[in-house]
Amino acid sequence: MQEIVECVPNISEGRDSEKIARIIDVVRGMKDCAVLGVEPDSDYNRTVITIAGEPQAVQEAAFQLICKAIEEIDMTTHEGEHPRLGAVDVCPFVPLKGVTMDDCVDLAKSLAQRVGTDCKVPTFLYGSAALHHEKNLLSTIRKGQYEGLQARLTGGETPHSEHTRFPDFGSKEWGEEAQKSGAITIGARGILVAYNVNIDEPDADVAKKIGSLVRSTGRLVKREDGRRMRVPGMLPMVQGMGVSLEAHGISQVSMNLRDVVQCPMHVAFEACKSIANDHDTSTPGSELVGLVPLEAMLESGRWYAAKDVTDERELVSAAIQGLGLDTLGAFDPDERIIEWALTKAVEQ
Repeated sequence: MQEIVECVPNISEGRDSEKIARIIDVVRGMKDCAVLGVEPDSDYNRTVITIAGEPQAVQEAAFQLICKAIEEIDMTTHEGEHPRLGAVDVCPFVPLKGVTMDDCVDLAKSLAQRVGTDCKVPTFLYGSAALHHEKNLLSTIRKGQYEGLQARLTGGETPHSEHTRFPDFGSKEWGEEAQKSGAITIGARGILVAYNVNIDEPDADVAKKIGSLVRSTGRLVKREDGRRMRVPGMLPMVQGMGVSLEAHGISQVSMNLRDVVQCPMHVAFEACKSIANDHDTSTPGSELVGLVPLEAMLESGRWYAAKDVTDERELVSAAIQGLGLDTLGAFDPDERIIEWALTKAVEQ
């Protein structure tokens, strides 16, 4: 393939395997694109799906998947640890090969308009596709989550400004369809690595403290007289929060590494590990959600491997071991590294 785009829809279902399978089945076998990853999480009640291939084929696959997810998922009964707006919470396009960010912006905008028109779902644009700078960050659009959509769309009290309150396409009313589907956020961005560090405590108190210390925006410090000051966090281009994983009896610092060159995985892991040690707890490994670029794994491998190691497979193995990526489940690099997974899919 001369042009390759990645699309990473996140659906709000991580517990019903049959429902997830029905959603994925509508895009399996489509021409000129492939499903590279399907990662459900029962605590988050969310599944991260990775599709890659030729731009128009990936866009069509994303549309079919969104339609099926909206049909299958009822947000009025949804519960989960991860913030979300709707049945398909977010759907970003990422340029991988022979494709520009502008190309991905065009894909996102035309898909958002189609989803809004055909599915009648409140549809927001974010990232490089945002129509207003206040909508650049997904976390800003997602404030209030699904539970806050009713007030947001009906003129009630909301943390949103006039620029972020309403969707760019689709329904702006809180009708039966919007109640069931929630809203969707479609966008274009660079490669983002969703990376979680395990904390050996069942409640999320320490994980939340670590998240506030490492994330780029840091934390608010308040005085008794009401004055406030924001203290920046330790790591550049990182979003982070602490969550509890009841199924595993641990908690996690859940992070988005928005630029894995500026903040490699091993830097994030060692930062969390250091703070956890200061709070008399440990970090039993970590977890990657979705797929990861080969270079990101090699960079972490260079830290954990001996200085003279240059073989890619050995460096990847060192990264897996050093980061503890196989702690919560098997980690197959041929399925989890973007370049290797795409090669495998094409060969099949």
